[in-house]
Amino acid sequence: MKIIEVGNLRKQYPNHLAVDDVSFEVAEGEIFGILGPNGAGKTTTVECVAGLREPDGGTVRVAGLDPRRDRAKLREVLGMQLQAAALPEKIKVWEALDLYASFYPDPANWPELLERVGLTDKRNTMFKQLSGGQRQRLSVALALVGRPRVAVLDELTTGLDPQARRDTWELVEQIRDSGVTVVLVTHFMEEAERLCDRLALIDAGKVVATDSPSGLIAQVNEEQRVRFRPSAPFDDALLLALPEVREVARSGAQVVVSGTGNLAPAVTLALARHQIVPGDLRIEQATLDDAFLALTGRKLS
Repeated sequence: MKIIEVGNLRKQYPNHLAVDDVSFEVAEGEIFGILGPNGAGKTTTVECVAGLREPDGGTVRVAGLDPRRDRAKLREVLGMQLQAAALPEKIKVWEALDLYASFYPDPANWPELLERVGLTDKRNTMFKQLSGGQRQRLSVALALVGRPRVAVLDELTTGLDPQARRDTWELVEQIRDSGVTVVLVTHFMEEAERLCDRLALIDAGKVVATDSPSGLIAQVNEEQRVRFRPSAPFDDALLLALPEVREVARSGAQVVVSGTGNLAPAVTLALARHQIVPGDLRIEQATLDDAFLALTGRKLS
């Protein structure tokens, strides 16, 4: 079942066309990613979906609601964590949640929500004393306090250290597992690959492609690379004779073999027959960055 439908969305600012004919659908219960570089139109797109900005053209439906006409009803269906959201410095964590809960007719039990996002021990802490990761967790809790069917999370892990980022990823997965559809706006490839069931790649206000992370990568190139340092010299012909191998290149003491299929096992077995050990063996496959480069002509990051 489609819970979000966006068709031919357009948003023009005075000197900038931010969103240009964007269309996508989000299925209920999935984590849907909107991936692209800074300035690509990602935030403007989700702000139109959330009813925070009025588009200049196109249609948006969230659970059948029009964000422009049904703003009050939409607030009960969709919760949003804004990229640059800020609370008063001296408001305490529990006060923020209690305040937001008062906006809804049937809010979540916010003490339980506080425990769910791992902030129970920060209940009486002022906003200005929270770390970046704790502020993001609080913003997620505020987005969920109205029991939404959809949670929009915009650049949730920007500025977080690696451990806080991974902790936040686990929280996002828990949100989806609880039955909430998640729209995740990000420019981090690893985040998109780890979390998203499907992705819309956006560049310069346009959707370049929509698919699963693995599907986007497969569209571009199924080729793999095996990189290693051989324990003894060998002739390139040894590996070029394998059907899986397309090319053998050398970079100093390293050998880089490109090909498809079961490349790594085929290469290691052929070397083993000649008593050659592939040291420092690494298997490199195409990434979302490779996909973005192939589809747009430039790197995502």
